[in-house]
Amino acid sequence: MKTVEDYARIRYAFHTEHKKIREIARALGCSRHTVRQAVDDAQPPAYRLSAGRPAPALGQWKVRIDALLTESASMPRKQRFTARRIYVLIRAEGFGGGESTVRAYVRQKRPNPVRKAERFLPLAFDPGEAAEADWGEAEIEMVNDVVIVQYFALRLCYSRRMLVCAYPTQKQESFFDAHVRAFAFFGGIPKTIAYDNLKTAVYQVLTGRSRVEQQTFTLFRSHYLFESRYCTPGAGNEKGGFESGIGFSRRNFLTPRLGCTSFEDLNQQLEALCEADSQRIVDRQPASIEQMWREEQPHLRPLPGLDYECCVKTSVRVTPYSQVTYETNRYSVPADIPARTLSLRAYPFKIEALDVATQRVVASHPRCYGRKQDIYVPHHYLPLLERRPGAFQHARPMREWRAVWPAAYGTLTDRLVATFPEGRGIPELIRILSLHRENPARQVEQAVDQALSHGCAHFDGVSLFLRQIQRPESPPPDLDLSKRPGLMHLAELGQQPVDLAQYDQLRLEPSA
Repeated sequence: MKTVEDYARIRYAFHTEHKKIREIARALGCSRHTVRQAVDDAQPPAYRLSAGRPAPALGQWKVRIDALLTESASMPRKQRFTARRIYVLIRAEGFGGGESTVRAYVRQKRPNPVRKAERFLPLAFDPGEAAEADWGEAEIEMVNDVVIVQYFALRLCYSRRMLVCAYPTQKQESFFDAHVRAFAFFGGIPKTIAYDNLKTAVYQVLTGRSRVEQQTFTLFRSHYLFESRYCTPGAGNEKGGFESGIGFSRRNFLTPRLGCTSFEDLNQQLEALCEADSQRIVDRQPASIEQMWREEQPHLRPLPGLDYECCVKTSVRVTPYSQVTYETNRYSVPADIPARTLSLRAYPFKIEALDVATQRVVASHPRCYGRKQDIYVPHHYLPLLERRPGAFQHARPMREWRAVWPAAYGTLTDRLVATFPEGRGIPELIRILSLHRENPARQVEQAVDQALSHGCAHFDGVSLFLRQIQRPESPPPDLDLSKRPGLMHLAELGQQPVDLAQYDQLRLEPSA
């Protein structure tokens, strides 16, 4: 490659000494094309790499990176692997090279598209002043099934501390519950939170920044004493770049797909990932996220004494089948409650039915997000079966229970049917199953196991063992007579061997 000095000699020979191009090329040992370039422009062209530089640190890791890129291509567009994420994954598997090496290889295999340049103003916030919130969507694996979840992220603007939590939907009760979790995670409440124009918060968008809020959201804000700020429609960048924070959460916390057994398990994993992320130092920040959060936390508003009830409240009627209906799904309630109308509270992950007068919870169920499903608690129907034991075999709640109940219950059923004549075995079984109404299921199961092993498989026997499990009797302590020498002879009472020959005296003499 020719230098600036080489170009200067060529240009001097051509323009000043008026030499020919062929003569200059022969004298300087370069091509005529190079001479023509120098004659036209004094600046040599930039160096271009004709072949890729060797990357010995990658070596066998290229195969692994190629596999990740192939896997990424089949993922949702917003949940694909970035070069940074690939580097983190292979580093955890033992890769010892640098991130720049991985980035260069990924760039070579997957060139970045040209994007339209955007310009933003750099923002700065005081501690405790502001936070930003938004929803995102991602795929996870729940019990070997791919599930699309909605995740909510709330981030403090000063320290960048963030909490991400996932829900089946973006309904308002989930929206509120995510805030409550985040406030507890932050140890306080920011003065202002910025949002897009979410339907769960905004009832109507007016001109400028004026909004008519949902009344329930205004009540929620009033409970926690924070202000809301809304972006101009279509201008999510007004949240200080938090749009990229949603993508950061998806790429770093939810890629590759997280595996979990439930939403509770998933949210525990996400909170642990957010806690670990707090050790990160954000580019151009003076300290880690956690250190800056500790500085910010005293400036947050204190948490109220009671959390807001993150639920939808409504009134429901009890059907003749002892069920209440919410969002097309039917949930069972105890068959012996006299009320025809109940209060219902729909939380993100559970449904509660309450007595209207006393507000006592009479039934609780995991919330179902399917459609037209029947959700039963079998012991809700036991009071009815006590009066109609003949329906036990075909009652749908009992059929579903028998499909999953412990094997000992099947043994108990067979034993009762064989032991009690004239069909009294099923009523006895129903009485035993009714113990579930007031006692933990695990304790009742243990009592059934013990009753079967001791040969007293009936209601009285199971009740006896249940009481022993709940209130185990401890043996009385030994009598300490060490400080009463005159009574030491009593210490041997109960310790002497039993003379069974004494019982012979009770035998009657045979008559003459």
